[in-house]
Amino acid sequence: MLWKNLSYSKRITSFITQGQIRQALFTFHQFQRAGFKITEFLLSAIVRGCGRLGTIEEGKQVHCIVFKHGFDRDMILMTSLLNMYCKCIDIKKARRVYDEMPQRDVVVNNSMIFGLCRCHLTLDAMTLFDNMSERDVGSWNSLISGLAQNSEGRNALFLFKKMRVEGAEVDVMTMSGVLSVCADLAALVNGKQVYGLVIKYGFELYLPVGNAIIDMYAKCGCMEDASQFFMNMPIKNVVSWTSLIVGYGKHGLGLEALEAFDNMEREGIVPNNITFLGTLYACSHAGLVQKGWMNFNTMVHTYSITPMMEHYTCMVDLLARAGHLMEAYNFVERMPIKPEAKLLTALFSSCCSHKNVELAKTVGQRLIELEPEEAGAYMLLSNFYGIIGDLEGVANVRKLMSKRGIRKTKACTWIEVDSKVHSFESGDGSHPLNKEIYNYLKNLVKKVKNSGYVPNTSMVMQNVDDNIKEEMVLSHSEKLAITLGLIITPPGTRIMIVKNLRVCADCHLFTALVSKIEGREIVARDSSRFHHFNNGSCSCGDHW
Repeated sequence: MLWKNLSYSKRITSFITQGQIRQALFTFHQFQRAGFKITEFLLSAIVRGCGRLGTIEEGKQVHCIVFKHGFDRDMILMTSLLNMYCKCIDIKKARRVYDEMPQRDVVVNNSMIFGLCRCHLTLDAMTLFDNMSERDVGSWNSLISGLAQNSEGRNALFLFKKMRVEGAEVDVMTMSGVLSVCADLAALVNGKQVYGLVIKYGFELYLPVGNAIIDMYAKCGCMEDASQFFMNMPIKNVVSWTSLIVGYGKHGLGLEALEAFDNMEREGIVPNNITFLGTLYACSHAGLVQKGWMNFNTMVHTYSITPMMEHYTCMVDLLARAGHLMEAYNFVERMPIKPEAKLLTALFSSCCSHKNVELAKTVGQRLIELEPEEAGAYMLLSNFYGIIGDLEGVANVRKLMSKRGIRKTKACTWIEVDSKVHSFESGDGSHPLNKEIYNYLKNLVKKVKNSGYVPNTSMVMQNVDDNIKEEMVLSHSEKLAITLGLIITPPGTRIMIVKNLRVCADCHLFTALVSKIEGREIVARDSSRFHHFNNGSCSCGDHW
């Protein structure tokens, strides 16, 4: 009997180690029915499996078994339960387990910080962190990554600085996490400083850190630096290659992305689904239709990877951007899964660009029906009606938004200069250099108008006169950020801005003209891609 008990336990833990969680749970149920003795060690393994799989109901059943057998004083088992509830995002249960634990060590507190950051209670997480009598590197890492995941990157960087000031130990996880924060914020200066620390601590040979450096440079608009660092890496894995390929794609460097993919295959590295997302995205933004089809078919037939919604979205975007609108629409109709809003948005955007009015109306209506609470869908449709001069259509969309209580997401653009971040919203008047910004912008507008620029007010939804519409367009957040950059950076230096939404058509044209008039390279990272403006033109070819 004892031998069989040990045999079952070994099989269950082996299944969990190999990631075969369902099989482990099935075997555990057999174990229970056979009446074998249940141990704390076995339950801890099962709870970890439930956490990985996200099967909270089975996790709750195990929790009941814990109490039934009086194992609720076992710290390792209770910590596993806490982790399971955190991973399943049941913070109430997690708090209950935490509060009922007879003692709480640093591992328990780190788990609770992780859980609080996941249903988005970052203030609670920071309070717990501040009240901890003992912290280890995991405590700092948990809060830094948790803040970053909640779009609180600036707070994460501040915490890292505090960590350095207090002389706390750092590790590979710390460095890769902080580099990812710098990447998301496009905080190049901070990223370079962290890279310096990486070299100081000798972490540059660790793959997670190296991969994070590639991603940081790429997202900060420095693709040449990303490529150079990649070339110098002594060891590369699929994440390294994928980071490079995705970076090339985001910068509109389709041929470079495909060349990197070919080199990756020659090196014997097997691509994954994210790698193919990178190649398809690159083909889409470089207009490489045939190459895109080849990559899609290679993914499905050579590597037996089942396409995700994101892969289908890239294919639709690829076809639609190239003007193959009906082929794109038919592709959507043949998909084995229902299209999501992002896919239809890509198709709708291209319908507008190529002035296919009837198809745009059809796709636009489907988009609103699919995601009635998403303001972006209404804005796209309203802008389209404005472009084609259908004022009744614009009015109807506005009424529908008002009726459904839909509010437009606020646009925000930021620029980093000398490690200081300056953020702007449209019509912002809060900056200390507000007067200088608007005076400089006023003169800048005169210059671009002399070059043929006419403000595009079609996207303004408010019912105001044309002069006010023009003022609203001319005070968009990206224009304010660029103007500040022109004021406070040396002539001839590159300006980089980041926007939380897609750059609008008017700001895109405006920025292109400014790059020529002011003799500046301007790099804009929006929610879709990078735009490199130079001498009056953009790397996206005016289609994004």
